[in-house]
Amino acid sequence: MSCRHHIDDFMRGRIIGKIEERRKITDVAREFNIAHSVVSRLWKSFKTTGMCSRRHGRDRVRSTTPAEDRYIVLSAKGNWRTTAQQVANQFLAASGKQISRKTVARRLRGGGLYARRPVVCVPFTRQHRTARLQWCREHHNWTEQDWACVLFSDE
Repeated sequence: MSCRHHIDDFMRGRIIGKIEERRKITDVAREFNIAHSVVSRLWKSFKTTGMCSRRHGRDRVRSTTPAEDRYIVLSAKGNWRTTAQQVANQFLAASGKQISRKTVARRLRGGGLYARRPVVCVPFTRQHRTARLQWCREHHNWTEQDWACVLFSDE
């Protein structure tokens, strides 16, 4: 069998013509060096629709144009703390088009921007900072021998 490729409309017409001449699907598939299932599917499609050409343009229509995609990315880069929902609201105010938060997230990913969540940790208070600074001032002149006596652990 041949490698995967689309059959052009002329070849489709020839296949349908051979089957209409009462040739077996298996023989037609062998003659054109195409899988039996492909020929069978083509014949079934022809019987139901009456056409043998492929259907093009079946994808969903994009809700934004490339220029609007650039606007979304630039507005997110301008203020990097805005959420996708806020960008969608800004876009609605600017263009009058309603887009979803997911659409904004996909457009930002397409523009190379990815959401990151900050690491959750205990924020330092003023007391923490002063205690740390004091400890650093006490130990800033220690030698390597002094530090060799200290056991560090990550537990």
